Amino acid sequence: MSNTSHNNPLEFSIRGIILGVLITLVFTAAQVYLGLKVGLTFATSIPAAVISMALLSAFKDATIQENNIVQTIASAAGTLASVIFVLPGLLMIGWWAKIPFWPTFGACAVGGVLGVMYTMPLRRALVSQSDLPYPEGVAAAEVLKVGTQSRSGAQEGKAGLWAVIWGSVASAVFAFLGAAKLIASEVAAFVRVGSGSTGMGASSSLALIGAGHLMGISVGIAMLVGLVIAWGVLVPLLTNMDPQPAMSVADHALQVWSTKVRMMGAGTIGAAAIVTLATLGKPVLGGLKSALETARRVKAGGADVPREDKDIPVFIVGLVTLLAMAPAGWLLAAFLEGGKLASISTPLVLVGIAYIALAGMAAAAVCGYMAGLIGSSNSPVSGIAILTILGAATSVGVIGRQIMGPDTAQALIAFALFVTTVVLAVAVIGNDNLQDLKTGQLVGATPWKQQVALIIGVFAGSCVVPPVLELLNHAYGFAGAPNASAISAQPLSAPQATLISTLAKGVIGGDLKWDLIGYGALIGLALVAIDFMLKRSSGNKYSCAPLGVGLAIYLPSAVTSPVVVGAIAGYYFDKAMKGKKYGEGASRLGVLIMSGFIVGESLFNVALAGLIVLTNNGEPLAIANSMSEATTMLIALAVAAVVVVGLYRWSANSARAIEA
Repeated sequence: MSNTSHNNPLEFSIRGIILGVLITLVFTAAQVYLGLKVGLTFATSIPAAVISMALLSAFKDATIQENNIVQTIASAAGTLASVIFVLPGLLMIGWWAKIPFWPTFGACAVGGVLGVMYTMPLRRALVSQSDLPYPEGVAAAEVLKVGTQSRSGAQEGKAGLWAVIWGSVASAVFAFLGAAKLIASEVAAFVRVGSGSTGMGASSSLALIGAGHLMGISVGIAMLVGLVIAWGVLVPLLTNMDPQPAMSVADHALQVWSTKVRMMGAGTIGAAAIVTLATLGKPVLGGLKSALETARRVKAGGADVPREDKDIPVFIVGLVTLLAMAPAGWLLAAFLEGGKLASISTPLVLVGIAYIALAGMAAAAVCGYMAGLIGSSNSPVSGIAILTILGAATSVGVIGRQIMGPDTAQALIAFALFVTTVVLAVAVIGNDNLQDLKTGQLVGATPWKQQVALIIGVFAGSCVVPPVLELLNHAYGFAGAPNASAISAQPLSAPQATLISTLAKGVIGGDLKWDLIGYGALIGLALVAIDFMLKRSSGNKYSCAPLGVGLAIYLPSAVTSPVVVGAIAGYYFDKAMKGKKYGEGASRLGVLIMSGFIVGESLFNVALAGLIVLTNNGEPLAIANSMSEATTMLIALAVAAVVVVGLYRWSANSARAIEA
């Protein structure tokens, strides 16, 4: 071993861990807000990698592997925040009035640790020996390689940090203008169609435009199709079938959308998710089989395993998994203690633990495979959450049948939601672990060190989720929560949590609108067939992701339309840069500006929540002015256009300067 530094590069360092944890704290807060507002989260690996490289480049001995550990810790932030797809449901059904710290921390931490453990045996099969594309894992590795290998790479690293900063500042200022009432926070228009009505809204949010750019054109087009189905077909059709002359055009359209079309959207998401997961059954099982065979071969051969192939030992994985069941059981028992279900708490806790163990394993494997196939941002986590809550509500409902009553129904729904939270944490961290291990494989990292780093990230993220959630709950509250004591009059819509708690109530209370869900499921199956034919006829060049369509039917148009705009803008920007010498660099800087858009706006709104709570005023920044709504809408559109175009141009010019 002549070159120890090459064979054993610096990976873990105190500065790297501290940096990773700090980035995790910031990004988790941003993700929690974004998820509650729009029901989507974004991948944090790439912006984390860039920030890490720019800051660690000050040290002479910094390595690409050390930067990789920082992005691994920070990537936990993006994914762990997905538990907010379920948790606010406990406020919406009136079970909690506040978000308690320990149960929330525990659910995130236990689920996260299990997510790392469950996906470790899959690493060889799904990462090192598979030809899955891992779009985000490969992109993060590219960013790390470019940034640490050459002088122009170091320049690009610095430009990348500025891209994140400019994007964050621009979107925070834009969000401030909205909070100050100088621009409209939403642009909307509604029209009569026969005796019915329809319309469209768009949030003035740079974060959503950024999310659209990051999701890419295929998801953007799928969402556009969803908007057309929801607002171009279903809303006009259903409003005409049920005319309400006394209601305003906007109220009529929104009422039909929220009571009927939305449930159809849930059916579409459910059907698309089940079909997607079913098509993955064979490859996932094959992957698991080969993982076990490889583990057996390594054991039998007793060969010396190279550093780049060393996982946490299987014995420790098994031990940690078993040990994690104890806090899981304790959490579930504490959740039921002294409540309406105390008499059946033992069977409920046992079912809960079994469900977390088995459903968690299945969800982690499927989500991990999805990360490899389409990237963790596009992974159908909402589909997994829907299936998980249906399974949890059914199994909990069976045990609770004998003491059923209105009080116990609410307690059973709450318990099912809590179990689902843990399973979802398992699924999303499993998803993230394989994504990170792919990045690690491409930059020569040690797998077990990355797995330990991700666990550090899980604990850091778990500390942030409860206080940020409670701050937002206190400031804004959630739409439909009965015990809300929020200060602002504009509650967060938490679309995913609304859907999950509606399903739990429907399954346990037996009053789910199955007809609407059924119609939606039929739309979902039709979309699956169309997507299959599109892929087949174009040789996999074109697709129309059914999950994306379903989400756009289900989410408010105010959320979906800016995402579509961002996806189309990003597509044209990347197209304009294609073939240019500096084109790839410009596209990478574009991605970082868009990540900055999300971080800046989300953090501004978390800070605004703090200000709302401190001043006890729902609109602490509002400036009185006499502008009409139409004027503020036009100003919002103009400012957004100038900012987006200006920063795209900055990306192109900066990349050109680096190449020169």
